[in-house]
Amino acid sequence: MTLDTIDRVDWAAAGESELDTVVALRRAIHAEPEVGLHCPLTTEKAKAALAGLPLEIHDSTSTTGFIAILRGQRGDNGRTVMLRGDMDALPMAEETGLSFASTHEGKMHACGHDAHTAMLVGAARALSARRDQLPGTVVFMFQPGEEGHHGARFMIDDGLLAKAAPDAAFALHVSPNAPAGLVVTRGGPIMASADTVHVVVTGRGGHAAMPHDCLDPIPVACEIVLALQTFIARQVPVTDPAVLSITKIQAGSAHNVVPGEVRMLGTLRTLSEATRATMRDALQRIATNIAAAHGATAEAWVDPGYPVTVNDPRGAALIEACAQDLSAGGFMTMPQPMMGAEDFSYVLQQVPGAFAFVGFAPEGSDPATNPPLHNTRMQIEEAMMAKGVALHCAMATRFLEHGFA
Repeated sequence: MTLDTIDRVDWAAAGESELDTVVALRRAIHAEPEVGLHCPLTTEKAKAALAGLPLEIHDSTSTTGFIAILRGQRGDNGRTVMLRGDMDALPMAEETGLSFASTHEGKMHACGHDAHTAMLVGAARALSARRDQLPGTVVFMFQPGEEGHHGARFMIDDGLLAKAAPDAAFALHVSPNAPAGLVVTRGGPIMASADTVHVVVTGRGGHAAMPHDCLDPIPVACEIVLALQTFIARQVPVTDPAVLSITKIQAGSAHNVVPGEVRMLGTLRTLSEATRATMRDALQRIATNIAAAHGATAEAWVDPGYPVTVNDPRGAALIEACAQDLSAGGFMTMPQPMMGAEDFSYVLQQVPGAFAFVGFAPEGSDPATNPPLHNTRMQIEEAMMAKGVALHCAMATRFLEHGFA
């Protein structure tokens, strides 16, 4: 093998050679799921599987996440690439019936992060075995707290991204609703921002038989909900969309009592920071002014969530090229972004790269009707983890050899 062909290693075969180890690790992690920023058992398992490899380990100080740095020994161009795998589970009960199902009550790996962690370990093993051929550095980011806990942001704030200094970053996500092996991504926005919306409408309570003696906040709250939807429909461009869903309205105590207050909770999703800012401003303006028009008051605010996940088109093209080289399963350009959110967005705000989905529909199943991510019965095709390992390795080595060219 000549020194300029590391990106053309048979990564499919390398992935297959790691499959047994990766499956065993995934099952061990799946059986003991952990939630949030602190996943010590998962971290311990990942580090144990990496033991003995030529890696520099740097721990997060605010989470149980860590990065593992593999420095190639060719040293002819100095590029650095980061691969991310998330580690945390969800606070939900498992109903899969698997022999390695969760033993932690009320917790489940229903979003595939067990597979993400195991595949990243497999990639670290496969790339470490070829360290003398690597013309740059590979950083493996093992991150907890993706499920709403801002784990990537905490690890960045801990200085780990600066320590790694990557020139590009990539992440993969399993999908039980895509055909096994199919790689799906797109350039530009691929997933939405996600903010939590709060509105409190305050009126004056009293007897429901005499509403004229009260200031009923319920119709005011209803008017605010409808006005927000009208604003989106008439003032937000369909080419730069927004979704604002009020998902909880809480008020009242009895059938014959007008409450003094209504509390509303919801989610705001956008595909650009400009529309995100527009919707935050509109929320406060609409809520306060409608309430004032009725003599009531309203307080509206947003708890910022994940930013928009924006793929660098060059990163998406690199993933497509790697997927085509690996052949099995093929590639498809995602026709439109998803309105779900992902905290790899924090990394992509600072480092060019891309995020992609890989089909993991179980053999013999119908991807269209399989239990989706975040479902208590969600399952994956474990054989496809070999492709996940291979794709990680292919993305890393292609970038190290050629950059985004």
